[in-house]
Amino acid sequence: MRLRPSAIVMTLYLLFLMVPIYWLVNMSLKTNAEITGAFSLFPRDPTLRNYAVILTDPSWYMGYVNSIIYVVMNTVISITVALPAAYAFSRYSFMGDKHLFFWLLTNRMSPPAVFALPFFQLYSSIGLFDTHIAVALAHSLFNVPLAVWILEGFMRGVPKEIDETAYIDGYSFPRFFVRIFMPLIASGIGVAAFFCFMFSWVELLLSRTLTSVNAKPIAATMTRTVSASGMDWGVLAAAGVLTIIPGALVIWFVRNYIAKGFALGRV
Repeated sequence: MRLRPSAIVMTLYLLFLMVPIYWLVNMSLKTNAEITGAFSLFPRDPTLRNYAVILTDPSWYMGYVNSIIYVVMNTVISITVALPAAYAFSRYSFMGDKHLFFWLLTNRMSPPAVFALPFFQLYSSIGLFDTHIAVALAHSLFNVPLAVWILEGFMRGVPKEIDETAYIDGYSFPRFFVRIFMPLIASGIGVAAFFCFMFSWVELLLSRTLTSVNAKPIAATMTRTVSASGMDWGVLAAAGVLTIIPGALVIWFVRNYIAKGFALGRV
């Protein structure tokens, strides 16, 4: 069988992308002494101690719980707000609509460091500091514009005649939107939810600035692994492996929506 050059290049590229993940898994099964010792492609004495530390230490596993809580909250808030906003941009023309749409996108372009101090002062003054809702609302500033942009592209692909036909048939707007319109853009909702989840899951600056103990995410916990004995590389690698799992699961469940999004919508 003759191998095509494109297939060879793609295979090599995929192998190159898998190297960091393999090395992370490899380190997570080693002791610190072996990691800092001689170079080895495989662990000489594989151990699950690093994973046991994370799964039994509240300061570690609560980081995952906190991250999942505020990420899910942010995804729900972002999609709930973005759906009616995207519908308005896709169906109506009003004064300043293009300028308002561009302004939404500029929030996505702005670096989180610009908003870290204002959010910190605001949440500290109203008692929201170190809460899950604080991080979820802060991430909404960036994820709502992204969700609006994605959903608006999908909604423009739905003919306006469907709206008019539903109104003639006696559908109220909420009933039409939930029972007819949302199923038509289910792929867009799945894609928008995926990107909102992933951007919120990997964001570090705001989640670390706006939390201290009760809502501290795993990303912030992983930056504080230095002790008197040095860096605990094995535990840090195990935490990295466990951090990849939620994103991989989300990709697996919405993979069909993502594929349709690349083919049909604005992704």
